[in-house]
Formats: sequence, C-alpha cells, structure tokens
Amino acid sequence: MATSSLSTQIQPRSPQGGFVNEAFVDFKSPSVARSMKAALDQLGGQLGREYDLVIGGQRLRTEGKIRSLNPARPAQLVGLHQKAGAEHANLAMKAALDAFESWSRTPVETRVSLLLNAAEIIRQRAFEFRAWLTYEVGKNWAETDADVGETIDFLEFYAREALRLASATTPIQFPGERNELHYIPLGVGAVIPPWNFPFAIMAGMTAASIVCGNTVILKPSSDAPTIAAKFVEVLEEAGMPGGVVNFCPGSGASFGNAIVEHPRTRFIAFTGSKAVGLEIHERAAKAQPGQIWIKRTILEMGGKDSILVCADADLDAAVEGVVASAFGFSGQKCSACSRAIIEAPLYDVFVERVRERVAQLTVGDPAANHNLGPVVNRAALDSMLGYIETGKREGRLVAGGSAPVTEDGGYFLEPTVFADIAPDAVLAQEEIFGPVLALIKVENFAEGLQVANNTEYGLTGAIYSSDRAKLDHARREFHVGNLYFNRKCTGAMVGAHPFGGFNMSGTDSKAGGPDYLYLFTQAKSVAEKL
Repeated sequence: MATSSLSTQIQPRSPQGGFVNEAFVDFKSPSVARSMKAALDQLGGQLGREYDLVIGGQRLRTEGKIRSLNPARPAQLVGLHQKAGAEHANLAMKAALDAFESWSRTPVETRVSLLLNAAEIIRQRAFEFRAWLTYEVGKNWAETDADVGETIDFLEFYAREALRLASATTPIQFPGERNELHYIPLGVGAVIPPWNFPFAIMAGMTAASIVCGNTVILKPSSDAPTIAAKFVEVLEEAGMPGGVVNFCPGSGASFGNAIVEHPRTRFIAFTGSKAVGLEIHERAAKAQPGQIWIKRTILEMGGKDSILVCADADLDAAVEGVVASAFGFSGQKCSACSRAIIEAPLYDVFVERVRERVAQLTVGDPAANHNLGPVVNRAALDSMLGYIETGKREGRLVAGGSAPVTEDGGYFLEPTVFADIAPDAVLAQEEIFGPVLALIKVENFAEGLQVANNTEYGLTGAIYSSDRAKLDHARREFHVGNLYFNRKCTGAMVGAHPFGGFNMSGTDSKAGGPDYLYLFTQAKSVAEKL
C-alpha cells in the first residue's frame, strides 16, 4: 500500500485557492477525440482482470464471484470481483473500527490532503477513467466526462468544506467562558452507491465520509464494481491508510443487509431505488442488541421528474432541454425528465418538434460515441419494454418503442416518446429509469404546476417560460429539491446546485452543497469557565 509520501510527488490544487468546477472537455477537438480513442484501445487490454476484496488494507478472495459485463457487449467481461457474504461483515467492521481509532484523530489537514491528492491523480488520468465508464456502464463520451469531472469536483469541494467545518465557532462567546463547537466524526459508515453514476456518487459519498474522520465499508453496485475498485486504488496511491475504506462488493440480500443491521454501523449513505432505500431505512431503524446510537440514514432515491413547457416558452430551447434531459445516458438518471407537461396552445407543435429531434439521435456502442448507448442490463431492458407495452395502451407512440438487435447482443433501446398520456397514468407516475418520455397536455400554467406536483417524488423539475410571474410562482410552489428555469433538469453542478430531493426522492441530503458534511458528523459543544 502506498504511503502519504505521494503528496510530495504530485502538486494538488491548494484548498486556499477556492473551489472551481472541473472544466468539460471538447470531444469535437481532434486531439481530444484521439485521446479518448487511445484510452479505450489501451484499456481494452485490461478488461477481464480479477479484483480482490480490500479489508484492512489486505487483499482477500472468495469462492463466490461477481462478473461485471459491458452492457454494449455482454459477452465481454470488464472485471471479475470477489463476492463478500454475510460472513465478511464482522471482518470488515473490525477493520473499519480499528482504523477509526487513528483516522478519527488524524488532523483534518491530512485528511484533506488525501482528497486533494486523489483528485489530482484522477485529473491526470481522466481519459482512463472515462474509458472505464464507457466499458462498465455504457456511457458515451460526454457522459463519462461529466461523471469524471463531478468526481474531481466532489473531492475538491468536500476538502474545502472540511476545513470550513473544522473552523466552526459558536454564535457568541458567553461572558466568563471559552465556548467551542466541534464537528466530530460519527464512526463506521456503510456506503452503498448506484451503478448509474458509479464514479461520482460512489466517490462523493466515500470522500464526504472519510474527510470528516469516519471510516467506510464500501459496497458498490454489482453492475459497476470495477470503477469503485479503481477509486480505492487511487485512494491507496494518494496515501490512504488500510481500513479507512474497505472495498466489499456483494449482494444486498446478504452482505448489504448484514452491514446495514450491524450494531456497530453508525450511518448508511445510499443512492438507488425507492424500494431499496426504504428497506435500508427500515432495517437501520431497528436497534440491534448492543447498539448504543440511532443509526443515521442519508438516502437519495428515485424521481419522476417533470419539465413544464409554457405557451410563452422559447420553443427551440424547450425542445432541446426536454430531449437532453430525457435521453442523456438513455434516461438512466434519477434526475431525468420522464414527463414533459405542455400547455395546450403549444402542445401539437411541441410533440412534432420532439419527434423530429428524437429522430436525429443515434443508438449504438458508446465506444463509438453514439447519443444513446445501452441500458445497464437485461432485466432493466425487459422492464422498460414492459412499460412501453403499457404506454401503447395509455397513449400514442410518437417515436421509438423498439430494442434494436445488434451482433454483440447489447441491451439497446430506442429513445421512446408517448403523447397524450393522462396525468395519473402508469407512465406518468412510475419511475421507468430508461429512455421513455411521456408527454402530457394541460390547459394552462396552473394545471401544469398541479400535474408537476402530483407524484410521490420530488427530485428535479424545470419550467420553460418567458413570464417572470410564472417563474416566481414556480419558485414557491414547484415542490422539488432541484428546480431549474429555462434549462434542462439534469446536470447538477457541485457547489452551484446542491442535489437532493423531497418526499420519496430521499432525505434531501444536498450533495455538493454547504450542508452536506454535517450529515457525516455530530456537533460537540465545549464550554470552559475562565
């Protein structure tokens, strides 16, 4: 395992310099495109490697295995991973508890340095990580760039936030006393990230945990364990001591439940579906024998996100924003627009314009940088095809609706649009998590806002309008955690758009915002009489 001596070999950005979002790259540039193609070619020789569990800095292998496959070419093995079972829960917990004793007392500046070192390593090897995302989860080039950039942003942002938190003071100094306020780590946390942002969300939840002095048991998604293994390698290279992050792929039903229910688990940071999030919340709420705290759950769950298009909207901008929000990464984002709500005077022309724009999108291997790559696996594709059959009964198929057959058997689905969907229809209420868009007609703005708020979720939303009064009204009454005016409802930027939703969309954790690290700490007030 590497030591912290690496900090003298690289030159991370100073946390005193202020946070700036990582710049996007321009893949239209021939040199940039060549770099991406070279990374994909080079990485092709590394596919199929076997990865170990990492517990307490030690490598372990298990009899059970997890096979991570390229969803564009399911016969292609991306990585072979060990499968942690319930029997590994105590081993991982002991390693994390042992590491917590020293890591929790490590100066915040050292913990911050780890994050900054890791950010610089990723920055220098960005094309490599972009290529991993293409192979493991089927992201096209722009989507990989956004994922890698957000990973760097989380590391840089949380490093600075940790320093700010460490300098917190009480609002006043009471006469005759010295008053202090300290935000101290919680303990051992379970980090359970999703497959759709397998780098950024995984790294963000992990980085927030450890920069505050906690230690982590990381259980990545079985659809995306390789990128998580690569991140753990980066942390080790950046100087992370053994046991601070323990890498344990495994099934949710065995290893995941064992960690969530463990009496020494202090918090669970989860991003994923509503069903799994609620199950974690329920399991964590039950106190186990020997448990001396109430476990904290930090949950980001699903969405059924709407874009409201008013009759006074810029039509071109609205069409582009809806299509980009609905079909970026094949709609596999909790923030994706799955419902466009259109005022009646604009409805017919909007439907036709969306149909024309969607017809321009291409579907194919993301390594060749198509607009839409595959969906994540066969089960997801089958579920989406089931929703499409429902949509044919509930509305009018405008575009798509089929799964193209490819020579390599990839899990591809055409961008699909249904018009004339009722506000209470299945397609308008249930999260599909794929490239399926429902168009809903409303008579006016008031009805449109009512429809936008009619689901159990409340994650993202947007409104296209040139009427300031409508925007001001939506600011108050459009009930979502992330609301956007005259732009798409995806693409939250760290620092600018703290991310998290209401209702069944989760605990509104506001990742990438100034309040996020509070969730991974507990406040301790100290008063000394002078």
